[in-house]
Amino acid sequence: MAIIKIKNVSVSYNSHEALKNISFDVEAGDFIGFVGPNGAGKTTLIKAIFGLVPLKEGSIELFGTSSSKFINWDKVGYLPQQSSSINPLFPATVQEVVLLGMLSQKKWPRRISRHDRIKTDEMLQKLKIEHLKKRMFSELSGGQQQRVLLARCLVSEPELLIFDEPSTALDPDSRESFFELIKNLNRDSKIAVILITHDTGYVGRFAEKLLYLDNHLIFFGKFSDFCKSQEMGRYFGEHHQHIICHQHHDASDKHHHTHYPPHNKPGSEKI
Repeated sequence: MAIIKIKNVSVSYNSHEALKNISFDVEAGDFIGFVGPNGAGKTTLIKAIFGLVPLKEGSIELFGTSSSKFINWDKVGYLPQQSSSINPLFPATVQEVVLLGMLSQKKWPRRISRHDRIKTDEMLQKLKIEHLKKRMFSELSGGQQQRVLLARCLVSEPELLIFDEPSTALDPDSRESFFELIKNLNRDSKIAVILITHDTGYVGRFAEKLLYLDNHLIFFGKFSDFCKSQEMGRYFGEHHQHIICHQHHDASDKHHHTHYPPHNKPGSEKI
């Protein structure tokens, strides 16, 4: 079942065409690594999915409804880059931050019930952060804060999770743990995941599908198909193609590497 249908989508800002004729479907249970160079249109496409930018051409459906008319936002969890998602000095406990995720399902007047608190505690236990529930959010490490924000997304029981560079503030060990957690949620709870990242080499260890965007769609499909594609080998070069595939699962590689095809190296990206 397709939970997102994107058909022939183009988006323009004044005379600049940010997206050109994009088409693909996201199915229930997908785990998609969404990558591409700076200026490739990744953020624009996510805004289009949320109905935040007008389409020049094409259509987008969320759960069978046009994105411009979609109202069941409790089905979608969005975790933006950590620096922009919540003020780190926000005076709230972990439990209070996660409870905020329950409010999206409520009509006015919005009140927190005993059931909401029980559900929140269960989610904290599931993510193994129940021992932090009385701690102030501002006191937590970057990895702990990301888990709390993930719990806030998950408590409304979404069917789709979209992550925007979730590992930017994490050290290598916290990043590994966080991505493993997302992978387990995708596998066990069948939640579809779109993970936006610059780290093309790393995402292949967790995602099942690759979406590579550079204003138009370069590739969308299974990593296994990408790795076998001679066309992608010619586009990226065999060395870069191998790094993106990351089939060797080099556990000793603890460093963050970003890889682009030669003509898209940092410094040559389009604005």
